[in-house]
Order: sequence, then structure tokens, then C-alpha cells
Amino acid sequence: MIRRRRTLLRLIVIQRVLVRHGLDELITATHFLRPLRFFFYLLPRRSDRSAPLGVRIRLALEELGPIFVKFGQAVSTRRDLLPPDVADELAKLQDRVPPFPSSEALAVLHAAYGKPVAQVFARFDEQPLAAASIAQVHGAALHDGTEVIVKLLRPGVAKLIDRDLEVLHTLARLADRYWPNSQRLRPREVVREYEKTIVDELDLLREGANTAQLKRNFEGSELLYVPEVYWDYCRPEALVQERIYGIPISDMKALRAAGTDIRLLAENGVEIFFTQVFRHNFFHADMHPGNIFVIVDDPARPKYAAVDFGIVGTLSPTDQHYLAENFLAFFDRDYHKIAKLHIDSGWVPPDTRIDELESAVRTVCEPIFNKPLEEISFAQVLIRLFETAQRFNMEIQPQLILLQKTLFNIEGLGRELYPQLDLWQTAHPVLKRWMDEQVGARAVIGSIRSNLPQLREALRALPGVLHRLSEQAAGGQLNFRLQSPELRRIERQLEAGRRQRFHLAAGGALLVAGVLLLGLEVAGYSGWIAAALGAVLLLRGRPGRP
Repeated sequence: MIRRRRTLLRLIVIQRVLVRHGLDELITATHFLRPLRFFFYLLPRRSDRSAPLGVRIRLALEELGPIFVKFGQAVSTRRDLLPPDVADELAKLQDRVPPFPSSEALAVLHAAYGKPVAQVFARFDEQPLAAASIAQVHGAALHDGTEVIVKLLRPGVAKLIDRDLEVLHTLARLADRYWPNSQRLRPREVVREYEKTIVDELDLLREGANTAQLKRNFEGSELLYVPEVYWDYCRPEALVQERIYGIPISDMKALRAAGTDIRLLAENGVEIFFTQVFRHNFFHADMHPGNIFVIVDDPARPKYAAVDFGIVGTLSPTDQHYLAENFLAFFDRDYHKIAKLHIDSGWVPPDTRIDELESAVRTVCEPIFNKPLEEISFAQVLIRLFETAQRFNMEIQPQLILLQKTLFNIEGLGRELYPQLDLWQTAHPVLKRWMDEQVGARAVIGSIRSNLPQLREALRALPGVLHRLSEQAAGGQLNFRLQSPELRRIERQLEAGRRQRFHLAAGGALLVAGVLLLGLEVAGYSGWIAAALGAVLLLRGRPGRP
């Protein structure tokens, strides 16, 4: 009851914030807010519409807290979907959220290390370099002179996130109960998947581990640089890592002034994405512009540098395989294969007509094929695919939400960097190499090499096993036992048939014998007993009785 009351109060607060910032139209346009709109007909409405719309939306999201800020961050990369002034304002949510006071930052560090900050760092910059929805970053130096950044969780952020997750869970339960499309869209699973993602961000040791893994994955790479983590200084609420110096990916003016090869940079971004997803199966899932820098020591060979690995994604081998097959089929315009893959994977019901699904996919995808990025929008394509999926009762796959979000971010970055980018031509070779590694000759050799110890042990034991089998066969002692649900069902049916035949034969004999004895009047009660027992056995042996 307390949690429900708290959730209801939170919904009311959300509406008050929207009204205060002059966003009243969102209340009547958003379905789950409509039942509460009557509260505001009774209250003074002091909407402030003096500021531009983008500013009002940004301020409202900042006031509502971390989950809403993250929503604004994700949307900010889609300038093809937003008016330019709104996109510019939402971009400020990437690293220009109002910081918390330096006194609180020092208090967090003192509590984490159990000693004054001056004893831990040679220098700690109280003015933050950047502030985001969950944490903020300060510059610092270790006592050996190494320049580092110190990332600190916002005080009380866990409680704020827990509060808003309650709201999301409540809305998901309501949708699950009353929304006709809930079975297909699975809102409760989607919220649970999002909850795991955002709760993981609250442990900065986990982010450090993610950073270290990505650094190993790209060790020696000319595509991406990942900073070093200084583990001796890391705590759950404080992450210390190498300070990166580069041009923010969103600063196109600076990149062009440095003579950066923008086309190569855009192509490398696509290759990094597909490499992370398919070769490493470990991808940076928060690739908004605030987390990406460019190192231009050699402008002809620019190199990405990434930070903030609080959100990473992985896929199961099955999902990896199906996604790669879908991408390759799309590049080859093999829409029949795309339809078949969706049915085989269970993403659409098994009774779906493959020719109808093939035609629907072709209708959506064919118009955009081989167009440069500036002429297409994945968002619009996915909306049309979503509408198509409704016709075929396709279920949402919650485990793929992070990947879709990351793909949107990559498209947004690519559109800003080099709108003429041919996404298909860039991605196709990467996927082909990965598929060759998975199912080609090298994959077979690799599998044999990785399983060599088990094969060696099996070969060593093989002579003894063959000797025992030959001895059992010679002595007539070799038995085979086959276990399967189908065989066991057949055995049960045969056994039931044998029992029914026995009951019918024995019951018939006893019934006839009883009648004869009664007719001859030589057996007294024995005739009655025999007849009754025979009738019972006949009833038990009747067809259809187990």
C-alpha cells in the first residue's frame, strides 16, 4: 500500500513538473497521464512558456531525475526526428547536467577512502569536468604525477532511481493487464531488462571491470583506444582511470580544423560497432556523443577514444547467429531468408505464412537499399517494421533492446559525421568475416583445437571401451537402452493394450462360468461372485479406459 501511494504521488509530481515548464500538452497526449489530468483543473496553473520549447523540455527532464535524463540523452542523438533547437538542448544532457556541490564530492571521497582526499591524490579539481544524470567527473593527479579522472556517484541517486523504477513497474503492470498488445510487446519484461541495466550503472567497480574487458578486446587496435583503470583507487562509488585528451565527437568544427579524415572516421565507427557485437560479443551500449572522443595525432588515421562503460551489452550465441544471418540476408536482399529466420527463431508464431512475411519485409526494406545514410532513417524503417510486426504478432525481444538503442546512437553519430556514408558497404565485409570465422574451415579447426584435451582423453579411453563392448557382444550380454518420451509413450500404450486384452478375456470367461454355475444351481454364491468379478473385469477392459 505504501509503495502504491508513493507511485501515485510520483505520477502527480511528474505532471506538476510538466505543467510548471509549460508542457501541458504532454499530459493530454500521454495515455497513462490522462486519468490524473483532472487534478490540475483544480490547482493554479502557472505554466512558464517564456523559454523555448527545447529549454523547457531539458529543464523538465533534469528536474525529474536520472531515468528521464537518460531518456533525453538517447533521444538527443536523433536529429532526424527532432527540431534542431530541441536536439541542441537535449544534447546538453549528455555531459552538462547541473553538478552537485564540491563539498558533497569531497564527502563521498572521504567516506570511500576513509581518509582526507589530499592523502589520496596529489591534486583534486573541485570544479567538475562534466556532470551527468548518475555521476560526475573531476580531474585529478596521482602522487606519481599521472593525470586521471575521478568519477563519483551522485549522492542519493540510488534512491531516486528506485523510486522511478517503481513507477515504470506500475505502468508495465497496468499495460500488461489492460493493453491488448501487451502479450506481444511484453512491457514487464522490457522494464525488468531496463532495471538490470540501470542498476548495474550504480556500481562503479562493475564499470571499471567493463572498461578493462573492452581495453583487452581492442589491445593494439588502430580503431579504438580505451583508458587504463587504476584499481587501487577504485571503490563502488568512485572510479579512477586514465585521463583522455581528444576532440569531442560532436565538435565537427574542431575535427575539420584538425584536418581529420571524416569519412574514414565514420566508416571506422561502423566497424567498431559490428566488431564489438559479433566478434567480441561485448559492446559499449551508451555511445552518445558525450562519451566519444577523437584522437587526431595523425589526422589521416583518426582514432576513437571511448569513456563511460557503465552500460555494456552481450548476446547469447543463438541471438548473435540469428542477427548476423538477418543482417547478411538484408544486405543480399534475401527477404525469404529473413522471413524464415524470424520463424525459425520463434520471434513470430510458427504458423506464420512465410510468403506473406517475406512480402511485408520486402515492402519495408527495398526502398532504402543502397541509399546513403543522409537519405534514410533507421528510426523510420524500424517504425514501419514495427507496424508490420503487429500484423504477424511478432513478440518484442527484451534482450535486444540495448542493441537497438546502440544502433540508433551509431546512426545518429554517423549522420552527424558523414551523411554520405554507405552503411551497407561498410558493414557487410565485417559480418562476412565473422560468419566465416563461425562456420568456415577456420571455425572447425578452432573448435577442434579448443576441444583437443577432451578429444585426447576420449581417444585414450577408446580401446578399453571397445574391448568391453566386444566381450559383452560375444557373451550375449550386450543390451541397448533407448530413452525418449516418444518411446516411453508407445511402451505405455502397448502395456495398456495388453492389460485391456487380459481384462476382456478373463472377465468374459468368469462371466460365462458364473452364468453357467447359476444355471446349473450347483455353486450357490460362487456363481454370483464369478459373474460379478467377470463384469468388473469387462468394464475395466472396455476400449478407452487406461
